[in-house]
Amino acid sequence: MIEIGDTILSDDIADQYFVCDLVKCKGACCVEGDLGAPLEKEELPILDKYLDIIKPYLSDEGRATIEKEGPYLLDEEGDYSTTTIQGKECAFAIYEANGILKCGIEKAWLDKKIDFQKPISCHLYPIRAKKYDKFTALNYDRWDICSPACHHGNVLKVPLFKFLKGPLVRKFGDQWYEKLVKTVKSMRKVTPHKSRGKKSED
Repeated sequence: MIEIGDTILSDDIADQYFVCDLVKCKGACCVEGDLGAPLEKEELPILDKYLDIIKPYLSDEGRATIEKEGPYLLDEEGDYSTTTIQGKECAFAIYEANGILKCGIEKAWLDKKIDFQKPISCHLYPIRAKKYDKFTALNYDRWDICSPACHHGNVLKVPLFKFLKGPLVRKFGDQWYEKLVKTVKSMRKVTPHKSRGKKSED
């Protein structure tokens, strides 16, 4: 367990090697699962604000779903997530010619049409953040669809926390990330680094 301020991280965020391999996974995390992308409450008005700008980047099915059901849904536990197309891919996901799923929100951001890159839960994945009364827990979400990323990360020797430096800084700030790096270095002086990820045979 790693403690940085009011955040608690599981050790495998430091130990696990991980680098997304979109050629192999095709962005499966945008389509697999029971719900769309988790949303923080402060992200809801941002989606509402930019929705008309984002819509042209989406598929016909994505636009139709959003127009019918809205850009996000509230579940039974009181959490929000993006709408999905018939319970499958996120309504904001778009298929490129090579079959890889990309984010329509991020496409608009890359074109400098909006200043919101994409939901932080998507940016941080496979790290999941859970807020409690006195702290935020960060855990590595192990999923077989990410086996290619584990294999790729092992080959490149890139730890998960380094692969996700950008979104971690976006969420918690530069100073927080610098403290994380120093903490991990201190841990490794005591215990040598070992990746606990499952290698893919792909």
